Amino acid sequence: MKAVPVKNHIRSLRKARGWTQAELAQQLEVSRQTVNALEKERYDPSLPLAFRLAHLFEISIEDLFTTRSNDPAQGPSSS
Repeated sequence: MKAVPVKNHIRSLRKARGWTQAELAQQLEVSRQTVNALEKERYDPSLPLAFRLAHLFEISIEDLFTTRSNDPAQGPSSS
């Protein structure tokens, strides 16, 4: 089964709150480099980290992440 590409909204949510990457990292108890990698979508967070992010931003996991196939900015799916 092919992996589904996932887009996240971490950067925009962090910036909307006026937090630096370091401040977000401290609240999540991860490194700033981890926050940077998440924002650049270099890797997807573990499930526990995804829950912590959603809780911190006071949104659902579904609102934090979007599959690229469901992202209108990506255009029609090629499946």
